[in-house]
Amino acid sequence: MTTSRTAYKLDPENPGSDLAGETAAALAAASLAFKPYDSTYSELLLVHAKQIFSFANRFRGFYDESIGNAKQFYTSSSYADELLWAATWLYRATKDEYFLKYVVDNCVSLGGTGLAVKEFSWDNKYAGIQILLSKILLDGAGGQYTATLQQYQAKADYFACACLQKNDGYNVKMTPGGLLYVREWNNLQYTASSAFLLAVYSDYLAKSKSVVKCPSVEVQPQELLTFAKSQADYILGKNSKSMSYLVGFGQSYPLHVHHRGASITSITLLQSAVGCVEGFESWYKRAEADPNVIYGALVGGPNANDEYFDSRSNYEQSEPTISGTAPLVGLFSRLHRLPAGPYNPGSPNSSAPYHKPQGPSPKTYTPSPKTKPAAPVEFLHSITSTWTVGTETYYRHKVIIKNVSKKPITQLKLHFESLTGSLWGLSPTQEKNTYELPSWLKVLEPSSECTFVYIQGGAQAKISIQNYH
Repeated sequence: MTTSRTAYKLDPENPGSDLAGETAAALAAASLAFKPYDSTYSELLLVHAKQIFSFANRFRGFYDESIGNAKQFYTSSSYADELLWAATWLYRATKDEYFLKYVVDNCVSLGGTGLAVKEFSWDNKYAGIQILLSKILLDGAGGQYTATLQQYQAKADYFACACLQKNDGYNVKMTPGGLLYVREWNNLQYTASSAFLLAVYSDYLAKSKSVVKCPSVEVQPQELLTFAKSQADYILGKNSKSMSYLVGFGQSYPLHVHHRGASITSITLLQSAVGCVEGFESWYKRAEADPNVIYGALVGGPNANDEYFDSRSNYEQSEPTISGTAPLVGLFSRLHRLPAGPYNPGSPNSSAPYHKPQGPSPKTYTPSPKTKPAAPVEFLHSITSTWTVGTETYYRHKVIIKNVSKKPITQLKLHFESLTGSLWGLSPTQEKNTYELPSWLKVLEPSSECTFVYIQGGAQAKISIQNYH
């Protein structure tokens, strides 16, 4: 791509509470995903999530007013939901009561308990907030905040009932074929995100043996999951057109996707670059099918009457988005655990597509699995402090060495890579960047621990076991 890609920033003079709040929420959520595998990186994500949330809350404003170019494409309707969204994820990741108190104290002013919604999207997080906070209540951890959390859950139930057409007439619109229909432009992103959220709520309710309370009926958790699956089934081809809206899946799927990479032949075959203007004039309006199959892309989907017009210029229906594909991945991950049936989204059995991408098919290589001996110790990283000197940010890393074997460990030697700061709690050896247990700790008994700290700027040091007995 040769098109200029300008970078923008937010600062106190140019705030963006919506964008910053969403970023803080994403970092907090990611910290949970990384925590079992890289606890230091997880802690680092939380450090920055807290910093960005503080910035978003203190310097309030719309990002599209600070970044003017965004206003004509992705206008933000509010930043109140992103502030609650960030605080909710930070509480989930830290269990710090400050963040729970924030969503309770600001439940009215930021709309958390006042707004009942019928969509979950990149611009409207309220349903996600309400369902995440309902989990606290369902887990029996509401404590002094129970009354307010019950208000959040009432709105979560409103969303679920509206999707299931059980909300006393105040329902999400559906197509004749049974697809949730929220917006004319790129509707499937709203379908996918709503179905994913219903699947999540179903699991929360099932675990606590609770139900959704609709105006005239109680809905069991399984019904939410069944409905979520019906939306996935529709997307994958179980509809009146037998059309899969996931590109590359099934016998029939969109062939003219509104996507530059899909619709222009690869430079390796053309032997020349295609400029921006040339791409539009020579390729955009071509009647031929896309030369490249953009596998896994979710297009905008059918209209309110279940009709789909396969044209690149029909971007309201044929444009793929990350905001649509991302929740669909989450939904598929949940549905993959369901028992396999004649039409199981987790086990695609699509036949050959109408066309194939140009060029030779890539060869795949699957190495044989190798059994790696289990390490006798594990390292639990955390960042306990951070500060800035000039332009350099420093972190205080705390590392717990835990004996996870069933035998005592002696003569443990650890090798450090990329260690640039000072270290306390271990004894240096004569070998460079190699440390051993402190002199007062000769044996690390099973399940026992030893703690050390180090300070440095930049990325964490890499620790490996050099020797042990």
